[in-house]
Amino acid sequence: MSHVLVVDDEPALLRTLRINLQARHYSVLTAATGQEALDSAGQAPPDAIVLDLGLPDFDGVDVIHGIRSTLTVPIIVLTGRADIEDKLRAFDAGADDYVTKPFVVDELLARLGAVLRRPLGGLPTAPEPSARIGPHEVDLGAGTITGPDGPVRLTPTEWKILTLLLADPGRLVPGKQILTEVWGPDAEGNGNYLRVYFSSMRRKLEPDPGRPRHLITEPGIGYRFQP
Repeated sequence: MSHVLVVDDEPALLRTLRINLQARHYSVLTAATGQEALDSAGQAPPDAIVLDLGLPDFDGVDVIHGIRSTLTVPIIVLTGRADIEDKLRAFDAGADDYVTKPFVVDELLARLGAVLRRPLGGLPTAPEPSARIGPHEVDLGAGTITGPDGPVRLTPTEWKILTLLLADPGRLVPGKQILTEVWGPDAEGNGNYLRVYFSSMRRKLEPDPGRPRHLITEPGIGYRFQP
């Protein structure tokens, strides 16, 4: 049973999350302030933390810094702040994922499950030899994708990008990291490459390319594969 610490100053939201998490067999502790969160994490380190940024005593980013000084547990930010600057500050401090309110509980639980499947230390593993992207079956060993209408062909570059995303389902992969690993360090400023390739990949793999469910963009930050 995974132990989750939920930090938010809204009592109704804490109750809702506690009920939903316990229904899925998580052990749950809650905190309403940043200090309570730091004390709880220090006394009984959780397996994951769901953290609001708008706390009554500390800014949530400062709480992330405090937790990161001693723990490497996954941190999912759950907040009403949707500005790109807030997202960048949270990720720079050490957040693993970022969900804005209002939110869908099932999506939050899916992201929680994804970060908990990551290895200790937060390092990605090699991708599983097979994976599913909606109705498409991906066989990484054979280098094939099969969909409802038969084989789907990706370019070598698309395969490199997809392999990076599949290595750590649910985790945000910064755009600069993809550019560096696929095209080299001189390509860091060429974000237009990614827009072109992700548009092509979505046409091939998403049922509705205009509303992707699996190849997700976090504008200005990076991309993720959402199972």
